[in-house]
Amino acid sequence: MASSSSSKLLNLALRRYGTSTGGAMARFSPSSLRGGNSSYPISSNFISFQGIKQCRWFASYPPHEVIGMPSLSPTMEAGTIASWNMDEGSSFSAGDVLCEIETDKATVSFEAQDDGVIAKILAQAGPNEINCGVPILITVDDKEHVGAFKDYVIEAAASPAASSSPEPAVVASSTSPPPASEIPVQAASVPSSQPAVDGGDVTIATRDGGKVIASPLAWTVAKEKGLDLSSIAIVGTGPDGRIVADDVREYIPLAAAAPAAPAVSTTAAAATTKPLTPTVTESYTDVPQTDAMIATANLLTFSKQTIPHYYLTVDVTLDALIALRGSLNAALGEKSASSISLNDLLIKAAACAMKSCPSANASWMGDSVRMYDNVDVNVVMGSGNNLYSPVLNNVGSRGLKSIAEELSLNQKNIEEGTIQGENFAAVGTVTFMNLGMYGVKSCAPIIRAPQAVALALGAAENRVVPKENGEGENDIYETKVVLTATLSCDHRVVDGAVGAQYLSAFKAAVEKPEMLLL
Repeated sequence: MASSSSSKLLNLALRRYGTSTGGAMARFSPSSLRGGNSSYPISSNFISFQGIKQCRWFASYPPHEVIGMPSLSPTMEAGTIASWNMDEGSSFSAGDVLCEIETDKATVSFEAQDDGVIAKILAQAGPNEINCGVPILITVDDKEHVGAFKDYVIEAAASPAASSSPEPAVVASSTSPPPASEIPVQAASVPSSQPAVDGGDVTIATRDGGKVIASPLAWTVAKEKGLDLSSIAIVGTGPDGRIVADDVREYIPLAAAAPAAPAVSTTAAAATTKPLTPTVTESYTDVPQTDAMIATANLLTFSKQTIPHYYLTVDVTLDALIALRGSLNAALGEKSASSISLNDLLIKAAACAMKSCPSANASWMGDSVRMYDNVDVNVVMGSGNNLYSPVLNNVGSRGLKSIAEELSLNQKNIEEGTIQGENFAAVGTVTFMNLGMYGVKSCAPIIRAPQAVALALGAAENRVVPKENGEGENDIYETKVVLTATLSCDHRVVDGAVGAQYLSAFKAAVEKPEMLLL
């Protein structure tokens, strides 16, 4: 009798679940139904099946299929449901699109493999990441059976990495503490440095009151590496900027800012400038890079791949600015610790142009544009292993002498290898780059996320240009000192009209430097 009952139960299960394909439909394992898994014999309330580790056997429910999050590509491990195209109780045919699923690479339509009726939607659309195989939907053949699944509950699946003797499933109403690696606690009940899970994602409160969204695996990898996701700047490459595990694995901290203790700062500076030995072979040489350079390379790669760049160029006449520089340096005299350079004036002009075009002093935040009150300029300095971009804070409200002194100090620290202060690791609101000293005529810079613009200047050179108020045929042209300025823009924040407005304001500030006083 026992053997006959097992056979009937097996046949019933195979008829009910055997039509599933591709891992999307949950399929019961015959070995488990026959009692092959000692933890779940046939008389147990749980039966192991592929795709979803555990599920309660509801003998009183009508015939149905539990559909898990499908694996839509060979490398897909999880996805998010962007939208449901059908509601509970809706009938569908083979080929109909049930929902739209977002992976880390694309949005894919999930099509039905057979005819049926949606009895219960187990996972609502939203930004929460769902692992492949986790139940998202229940379907039935007869529309009359939909009401039977109104209160249907799928118990939590065990981790795929669990041992051969799985632990009992944890239902939603359970008060037992979950494993530490899953961190399923509410944000209100823990300190801000601890994460809170909502449907699979880890929401981390940052020190400035914002939030960082990361996957549970990313949080686990961060803990293993000793990183606190709430206090470091990791650019997420997942959907909507979500931090995924690979982001944490590839993260390399920037050179740390010098601590308050002088002895420690000296040690930190020595570690930063520690020589790296190249690997030389017969046909090539591998030159190792510092952690800071690797981190910068990773950030620039991410920025170029994810920010929709476009470029605007304008020629700017420098004669009036050069005259102003001479007058200012003459007024300061030889006793001044630092003189005003043409670069100082151009940085000031770049910041003042933001007053006329505040829309360019902004960042893309995923679902909004953040506009900043202060203009903080990252000035690219040095070259090679000594390439840095320290930030000058609130340039628009500072005097030229203050700007010149800070730039001079930064240059001295770079040359001596004594990098100190948080300004060397901070990200401002705009990046300024002057390649004129290398004879480069123009340059299209990469925007540094999360900034929206980057300004690059070429070499200043004498050019013959049309004379504005020429008299006669022999007085048509004149020689001016001109440079080419190129603005890289994030099209999500700065469209063509706004970018042109900013360059126009920059050109006006340079050619009529009295506007710097406004």
